[in-house]
Amino acid sequence: MAATPEFRDRLRASLATKDLDARLGALVELAHAPLNFVETIQVDKALEAIPPEVAARSGASLRVALLSSATIDQLVSAVRVAGLRRGLFFEVFKGGFNQYRQALLDADSPLLAFRPDLIVLSLGARPVVANIPIGMAAEQVEAALRAEVDDLSSLWDAARRRFGATLVHQTYLDVFEPVFGSFDRNVAASPARVVARLNDLVAQAAATAGVLVLDVAQASAREGLDAWHDPARWLQGKMEIAPHAAPRFGELLARVVGAQRGRSRKTLVLDLDNTLWGGVVGDVGIEGIVLGEGSAAGEAHLELQRYARRLKERGVVLAVCSKNDLSIAEKAFSTHPEMLLKRSDFAAFVANWNDKAENLRAIAEQLNLGLDSLVFVDDNPVERARVREALPMVGVPELPDDPGRYVRCIAEHGYFEAVSFTQEDAQRAEQYAANAQREALRASQSMEDFLRGLQMTVTYGLVTPVDLARVTQLINKTNQFNTTGRRYTGDEVARMAADGANLLLQFRLADRLGDNGLVSAMILRPDPRVPGGLEIDTWVMSCRVFGRQLEDEAMNIAVEAARQRGVRSLRASYVPTERNKVVRDLFAGLGFSAIDEAGSADGPGNWLLETSGYVARPTFIQRNPQPS
Repeated sequence: MAATPEFRDRLRASLATKDLDARLGALVELAHAPLNFVETIQVDKALEAIPPEVAARSGASLRVALLSSATIDQLVSAVRVAGLRRGLFFEVFKGGFNQYRQALLDADSPLLAFRPDLIVLSLGARPVVANIPIGMAAEQVEAALRAEVDDLSSLWDAARRRFGATLVHQTYLDVFEPVFGSFDRNVAASPARVVARLNDLVAQAAATAGVLVLDVAQASAREGLDAWHDPARWLQGKMEIAPHAAPRFGELLARVVGAQRGRSRKTLVLDLDNTLWGGVVGDVGIEGIVLGEGSAAGEAHLELQRYARRLKERGVVLAVCSKNDLSIAEKAFSTHPEMLLKRSDFAAFVANWNDKAENLRAIAEQLNLGLDSLVFVDDNPVERARVREALPMVGVPELPDDPGRYVRCIAEHGYFEAVSFTQEDAQRAEQYAANAQREALRASQSMEDFLRGLQMTVTYGLVTPVDLARVTQLINKTNQFNTTGRRYTGDEVARMAADGANLLLQFRLADRLGDNGLVSAMILRPDPRVPGGLEIDTWVMSCRVFGRQLEDEAMNIAVEAARQRGVRSLRASYVPTERNKVVRDLFAGLGFSAIDEAGSADGPGNWLLETSGYVARPTFIQRNPQPS
């Protein structure tokens, strides 16, 4: 558990750096290394010396409340350091032992002054199991567990109303020894069955309530209970999660929070030779590559293809980046009998002899995604090192020598963590493939001819309950076309949509090549500075539809809706973030006037539009209003 000599040297070097931004960068780099519990504490101690304003320049700052039925002192440093890896700077409130209800409900709770952005409930199942006798009938067990979850749901509701924070509920560890051995699964009141059913009910209730789930139960099932729980630590200090598991807990929490804030990766970029199949296709021919049933290596490469296809089905975009002859590489996907993936599964396909770092830049540009959206998988350590050096923002897992462990390696990094799954997610890969066709068309003709030829239609209307999941996801995952960078929970969006004083609009864009789905949302709220005015609190748009005049038509629609309400002015803000420079000049281009006395380096932040003087922007988009 002691710090390694290499770690001590790197930490000492980072602390010797006088420039605080450079020191923070060194700590971020150090946080990406595998750290044990002691090393994690030491990085956290060094992080405490970084002023909050320095941290805020490098990423998002969040106030996180950790509340538990157990002792959680050992988790605080791990949570802060795990956040550091994802550019999330956590200020942590640590609740007292088994004081989670008091922290959430007491009138004089110190949590009120802390004003958490995120509340994490880390609870144990011991009280629940203790109240269910081993001989209790199955229907009584079910009723008792449902009553427990109803109580939790009430607690979630009270916490949300009081603090307005995002809630995360941890699943329950099965820390109990078997009572019947393998027969435990046949007894409804056995601890194993009780914990498993409790986790199922909590997950269902959380999905309905918009509460995020931190699934430590799944992690302990995969990694072993001993990797998470030490009975001696429980007896000595009531630590349900052992100190050696704290870094893993922090990592899982940071993944969930990162996903909720749009920091998960979007694209899996795959090498071909010795990655998606065994052998070099240019040397051995299509018939000579190793793939499919009959050999361990062939099945290993097939399993990677199977995993990639599953990711595609849940909304991850696939791409190819390979040093290869393009025609041979594409032919392999159409002619090899064991090939699970097809050429059509890839939204971008780059096979040439150019530098892979430059090819990854081209892929990101083609898909209209940031480089930090990419994960690059390549068996060649030289290529991996080259990409890491040239493009440090790209995720590059260090693959093991055995291709049978490729899938496990990619999955363990948590690049593609998700907190929701919508219809748009399931269709995303096809949407990006259609986008590739659009980009090919755009390159072959004038912009005017391209836009006219798309035959675009926008379906729009107020945000309704059926839109809430996708609108919330769009708000929290969109980083580039996001005018203010604000994030909202599903409950917060629902409350704003239900308030008649607000105007929440959603926009879906389709054309002759396909349906892009719900790709933009706008939240307009009463302007506190101008009676009878509205302010654009939030405006987000998917990068898939940049440059197709949807921003113009959306503003045309928003102004018309505002006029119908008698609104005389619209005020908008541009709040610079690390990734939204693409909308820096948005409001100037839409006819707004800057109202800042002095703009920042990023340009004026506040804009005003008189609705009476607004002239609708001409577009090639047809309208299809959604019935109200």
